[in-house]
Amino acid sequence: MKRQISFARIVIALLIAGGVAAVHFALWAVSNRPVSVIEPLDYIDGFSYSPYRRDQSPLQGKYPSYDEIGQDMAQLGAIAHRIRTYNSTENPEVSDLAGQHGLRVTAGAWLGADRDRNRNEIGALLADVRLHDNIDRLMIGNEALLRGELTVPEMVEYLDQVREATDIPVSTAEPWHVWLKNPDLANHVDYLAVHLLPYHEGLPVDKAVDYAMARYHELREAFPDKPILIAEIGWPSKGPTIQAAVASEENQARFVREFLYRSLCKNLDYFLIEAYDQPWKIDIEGWAGAYWGMFNADRQLKFPLAGNVDPNSGWIDDALIATVFALVPMLLLCLAQRGMSVGGQLWMCVLVQACVTAIVISARLPSDYYFSLRDITALIGLVFGVMLTAGVLLTNGFEFAEVFFKPRWRRAYKPADPLPDGEQLFVSVHLACCNEPPEMVIATIDSLAAMDYENFEVIVVDNNTKDEALWKPVEARMAELGPRFRFFHLPQWPGFKAGALNFAMKQIDPRTDVVGVVDADYVVTPDWLSGLIPHFRDQHVAVVQAPQAHREWEHNFFKRMCNWEFEGFFRIGMHHRHERNALIQHGTMTLVRRSRLEQSGNWSEWCICEDTELGLRLLENGDELRYIDRVFGRGLTPASFAALRSQRFRWAFGAMQILKGHWRALFGRSKLTMGQRYHFITGWFSWFGDALQFMFALGAIAWTVAMLVWPKMFSLPVTVMLAPVLGLLVAKAAMGPILYRRAMDCPWADIAGASLVSLGLSHSIARGVIAGLTHKRGVFLRTAKGKGESGLAKFFQPIREEMYLLLALLAAGSAMLALRGSESIEVLLWVTMLGLQSLPYLAALACQFIAQLPDRPLPRAA
Repeated sequence: MKRQISFARIVIALLIAGGVAAVHFALWAVSNRPVSVIEPLDYIDGFSYSPYRRDQSPLQGKYPSYDEIGQDMAQLGAIAHRIRTYNSTENPEVSDLAGQHGLRVTAGAWLGADRDRNRNEIGALLADVRLHDNIDRLMIGNEALLRGELTVPEMVEYLDQVREATDIPVSTAEPWHVWLKNPDLANHVDYLAVHLLPYHEGLPVDKAVDYAMARYHELREAFPDKPILIAEIGWPSKGPTIQAAVASEENQARFVREFLYRSLCKNLDYFLIEAYDQPWKIDIEGWAGAYWGMFNADRQLKFPLAGNVDPNSGWIDDALIATVFALVPMLLLCLAQRGMSVGGQLWMCVLVQACVTAIVISARLPSDYYFSLRDITALIGLVFGVMLTAGVLLTNGFEFAEVFFKPRWRRAYKPADPLPDGEQLFVSVHLACCNEPPEMVIATIDSLAAMDYENFEVIVVDNNTKDEALWKPVEARMAELGPRFRFFHLPQWPGFKAGALNFAMKQIDPRTDVVGVVDADYVVTPDWLSGLIPHFRDQHVAVVQAPQAHREWEHNFFKRMCNWEFEGFFRIGMHHRHERNALIQHGTMTLVRRSRLEQSGNWSEWCICEDTELGLRLLENGDELRYIDRVFGRGLTPASFAALRSQRFRWAFGAMQILKGHWRALFGRSKLTMGQRYHFITGWFSWFGDALQFMFALGAIAWTVAMLVWPKMFSLPVTVMLAPVLGLLVAKAAMGPILYRRAMDCPWADIAGASLVSLGLSHSIARGVIAGLTHKRGVFLRTAKGKGESGLAKFFQPIREEMYLLLALLAAGSAMLALRGSESIEVLLWVTMLGLQSLPYLAALACQFIAQLPDRPLPRAA
């Protein structure tokens, strides 16, 4: 029967979701408040002009049509008096169309190292002059000296040649400092054509016009007899930050409008760079080169010449899309969360809105930038990364909300009162072992023998152990304990642990009602069965699970780290999943109703995480899995970091096997509830995140190398591409320690240690996820619990892959700083990202080092 949602809950949900949406939109509005900028008269002397549109490029031989150039001239003729061109052999119709719309032309010839092309350019320019009387000045070359493609004597030769062939004033265009460095060049021109681009010199926008005017006056003083044309002056709307120079629409509007006001006051002769954005220039100038236009590549004005200026002209679209797309999920989430306080619902809505906003910002970047195919490819990966990071953040945030804002766990069970001897269910306890230290296994067996429960048996199956010294003492001890304790040695047996447990199922006492499983290193408490078996009186219960816990960890810092890292899942994650009957069954301290186990097909030998796979199978049958959060047994922590890595690789591999084997039930029709589907689909998001981190690390290393080797082809990602990922990662990293501190009696030093272990296992998990997705069968690797091997020669062997990646990331970051400097915010963000990506591998090195330290008493934090 479906529960009815009360009117009050609907109202509260609308208020919370609507309030978060309203605040979100208001934050967009506040951060994008129009700014007041000086207003010039509606007059522009001239634009530098290149006619190419969004998908056109002279580098690819894609040119604009006659009509497209005509549309440009009509648009520019309405607001300007003149244009400047850069070459004469491409788009020869520009001068004629400009004349038709009343525009004067300063015509250019492009010069470079190719003398034949230079000759053709000059010839075409002189022919153009003879045909069009609206050409009133010529520019022979554009920054050819700056680029080093021509020497001063070579340039002088070209200038003299053209001056002899025409009466029209002739010059060449260079930055201001090139003219000051080569004063003799002024003797061969009729006027100085100077480029004043403070952005490239790292000036803040509020000082940029003053700086440009100072350079202008410096040239006036150096060349008092020469007219000066400011051949290029402007500011890009997007681009890398160069020292204090920040490229943005607001700064472009501020610079251009202030300069236009100054130009009217001083009667300057100038060309704004440039009329239209030129996306093709990214390939030769870097990504700032595309964004100097006062109009974008689609011929839309970026900012008005009168009135206030929006810092981000597209903010309303971004804000509306993010608000609308987040509103429905926020409403549904508020309505679905029974028992969650208003604070918890508010917290979740804020997270949903933040994640949706990050995804929208990333996904809408192509509408704001001129991305190449390479950039789009990188962006697809980025958006996928943002979505997965957002998914991890939301799942962690939901867990965070339940711990912080839920008054109590709805499904919280305690140990039951023991049943009288005559009512006890019969339990068959199974212990599978392989190559385990006999003293450890015997300690487990002795603890089972000491239980205060009458109706049970113990079956120990030792499979695939070759050394008799390991299994013979166990066999002897079992024989001493009487007929309830039976031992089986299987010299060669398939199916790993699941195979051994299935063999035990064939040996059980016919009276068995419940099957118990413990690991070979677990010492159980006497009341394990007496406190948990009574829960099976509820016929819906198929599994009763107690938490994993550890012993002998207090005096070794690595084992302390391992203990607290494990502890977090059983104190937090298991309760979170238990609320929706979506428990992860574990292969130790677990009790299973025999009939459900046999009906479901016993243990799956195809999966190396047979315990979790069985739990999901039982849930698919509609059974209940019950969690009792009290320690009934303690095992040993992994003996070394290598053993811990092996264990976590196996878990990640098995998780992928389970997802592949049960995807129809998880995504299609089955008895699984939405809550169970949610936990089993999103529960491994963090592990997918580890795999993605590994892929991103490889991609970041490759992209860094490409940027350094081919800087014009591969550029730094824009700040807004990296900011959402970094922001979500910081938020996710902050939640874990806070959650530990709230949910467990854990000192901050141990929280740090648990976080270090979790981070250091990232690469092993990533390898497990990838292997599990790409391989069908896995190999069960036992987790060593005895004393680990030591020795300097073996120190790096378990973590060699992590070390290769760490060194590569550190080298990439160092090379980027050395070759690009530290003045650009984009460089710093990229290096920061490389540093963050190196943390899992640095953590693995730290864990490996700490694991080698000897046991010693450690003071407990207060």
